[in-house]
Amino acid sequence: MSDTHEGKKHDKKIVDEEGYKFPSGSQLCQDTGFQGFNPEGAEVHQPKKKPRGGELTGEESAKNTLISNVRVRVKHHISGIKRCKIVVHKFRNHLDHYADEIMETACGLHNFRVCNRQKKENNCLKSA
Repeated sequence: MSDTHEGKKHDKKIVDEEGYKFPSGSQLCQDTGFQGFNPEGAEVHQPKKKPRGGELTGEESAKNTLISNVRVRVKHHISGIKRCKIVVHKFRNHLDHYADEIMETACGLHNFRVCNRQKKENNCLKSA
């Protein structure tokens, strides 16, 4: 995770300032807001915009659909993390890295919720 930034700061600007490094062979799915961000060692997957006055090919459209499916799952996980309202509301504590610890805790709670939901579903399937 990066350090926290004010909400009105654009994600691309944060990425440019942070100088992220990716291990060789990484897969990076990004939206069109990160146009031009191509880090070394990562294979970038980004939706293709429809050209002005033209159409996307079937292959480009299919790739966009795959990227969109992944993006929807990520958005659902982000909304699950935001169930912890402390992540969403303005945080006024100024202790070093306390906001990051809260975010990590919220992510852990979400993972715990998802894992237990999957265990419960598997147990229900076994008993049926």
